[in-house]
Amino acid sequence: MSAPPPPSSLSLQVLAAGTLAFLTLGVIQAMYGPAFGLFQARYGISTAGVGLIASAHFLGSALAPPLVGVLLTRLSLRRVVVGSVLTLAAGVSTVAVAPVWALAVGGALLGGFGLGGVSGALNAAYASIGTRAINLVNAVFGVGSILSPLLVAGSGGNLAVPFLSVAALCGLTLLVARLWGFPAMRETPLPDAPGRLGVQVALFLLLIALYVSLEVGFGAWAGRHLQSLGVAAFALVVSGYWGGLTVGRILTGLFGARVRPHRLVLGCAALTVVFALAATQAALAPVAYVLAGLALGPVFGTTLVWTTRHLPARLVPFLLTSGSVGGIAAPWGLGVLSARHGPDAVPVTLALLAGLLCVVVWATRRVTQMAVLPAAGQPT
Repeated sequence: MSAPPPPSSLSLQVLAAGTLAFLTLGVIQAMYGPAFGLFQARYGISTAGVGLIASAHFLGSALAPPLVGVLLTRLSLRRVVVGSVLTLAAGVSTVAVAPVWALAVGGALLGGFGLGGVSGALNAAYASIGTRAINLVNAVFGVGSILSPLLVAGSGGNLAVPFLSVAALCGLTLLVARLWGFPAMRETPLPDAPGRLGVQVALFLLLIALYVSLEVGFGAWAGRHLQSLGVAAFALVVSGYWGGLTVGRILTGLFGARVRPHRLVLGCAALTVVFALAATQAALAPVAYVLAGLALGPVFGTTLVWTTRHLPARLVPFLLTSGSVGGIAAPWGLGVLSARHGPDAVPVTLALLAGLLCVVVWATRRVTQMAVLPAAGQPT
């Protein structure tokens, strides 16, 4: 096998613009839920209808990555990211000042499209650099998600303040990018065997879908399961889960380059199985959910790094689309199982999904290992 590329030095030039971009994405991604009350106060929308604006945002973010993948074959990374940041700024500014509900929903759709474009392009670039870089910028995304509800709470009931703050962060990102630029995307050539390429792409698609299913599944249903166990501080535990996810990425950003990506992903998946099973026990559940976040934290970014060592980085935005499928299917599926079999089905199902992730990681490792071994009869 060929050795993995040496870790890249993480300079200010490499991280500055990306760090601000991911902080901005984290803030807007977590903003709509806490702002529901402000939307209802401005537009007189019912509780049942206000969720439409968050759905529009996530729909836009799911539609963008395939287009980004196409654009990256024709345009530079810088142009794609700058265009996406401007789209995000236009969307959130529209939400901030929209006089009618329909225009606000349209702004959320546009802003989500910009977010998906920035995420797809920069995740591809940082994945091609290495494990440390992509986990650090995704950890900053988590910090933005933690700060977002505080920004809404401190707005004094003025809906424009938090969304215009995101627009300001977009402007700051572009200013920093003008000074230091965005990192260059390092490409891996396509495998010689088209059939093996298809298998690798399919396995990485499934791996990412399973990961997002687990991340969203834990976040959406851990609280409900804890409530059924009589845990009064269930909301604090769920916050701890998201905090663990962020800490896991920070630790991987600091030390993850010492471990091969496939080993790190497999180890994290196995630990997730253990912690999900531990969550079936009432006494262990609160701690187990926080530890599950810590275990899952490195998986996403490290999987993308693993992908770029075997496939061109420009394929990453296409692969991210499968994450949207997992994010949509997991909360619904867990809800159905919880309704039929009770809340105890939540940690059991999550353990099964994590076990399936282990199997897919093992299979992906086998296929990618075969792809780099010398053909029969050739000298090693």
